[in-house]
Amino acid sequence: MTVVGERDVVNAEAVALDVRPARLGSRALALGVDICVQAVLVLFLLAVTSITLRALPPSLVDDALFDTTLRTVVVIVLLAYPTLIETVTNGRSVGKLLVGLRVVRDDGGPIRLRHAFTRALIGFAVEWPGLLLPLVTWMISLGTMLGSARGRRLGDLAAGTMVVHVRRPYPWLPVPPMPQHLAGWAAVADLAAVDDRLALSVRQYLSRAALLRDPHRSRLRQDLAGEVAARVRPAPPAGTPPDAFLAAVLAERRRRSLPAGDALAERLMRDPGGTGIALRSAAPD
Repeated sequence: MTVVGERDVVNAEAVALDVRPARLGSRALALGVDICVQAVLVLFLLAVTSITLRALPPSLVDDALFDTTLRTVVVIVLLAYPTLIETVTNGRSVGKLLVGLRVVRDDGGPIRLRHAFTRALIGFAVEWPGLLLPLVTWMISLGTMLGSARGRRLGDLAAGTMVVHVRRPYPWLPVPPMPQHLAGWAAVADLAAVDDRLALSVRQYLSRAALLRDPHRSRLRQDLAGEVAARVRPAPPAGTPPDAFLAAVLAERRRRSLPAGDALAERLMRDPGGTGIALRSAAPD
């Protein structure tokens, strides 16, 4: 049985999703960018309203109209704009886009208008800028975020959302080298029909075969070996294990894509873990 913790995200189909919640540092950076964008938007709207008010007859412009216009600009920038931008972009404001964050529901799904509006409303009232006791509500919001395993602020708790990283490190894992007993066969084999898509699937399988479990590993291995065998001529020697066959095809395809005599590139691509550098060939393995 798999135990689902507080930091795990489980979707509506009861599948645990591998997500990384955004913490205070990345969210503060994204907020700083968004504040700069909102400041520019405020200046633009104030300039537009100023020109508009100057064009009106002086008898229509009074303190009440000016105050109403100013309040409208504040509501547009601090409430309507965040709601609109996060709804249209599925949870990515300008700051979140630059930092690589996204707002999602608790179950990992995309947010809707009501989620974005609730987050913006709570932020407007008690977080940023915070109309009700700003210093007190700022400290409460900060404490809530630091105390949450998912880094959720008050707006997230009210809307049922969380902020996650969308740029995850992707390890370029090594694959088995050319089996020596298949080197001669691979050198004369016709691999032209093995396209980039299939080669990439083979590489992903070989680099992660040790992480897969049967019967899924066996089924995937047989499917890939059968698809590759249908495109390679001549067939490999009788009795060749599927993993060795796939490794030979991949290694030979990689060798043919490298410049002649480039032994360093071949060694780095075959064993990136030994040097700390991972190179990718012009054509996917």
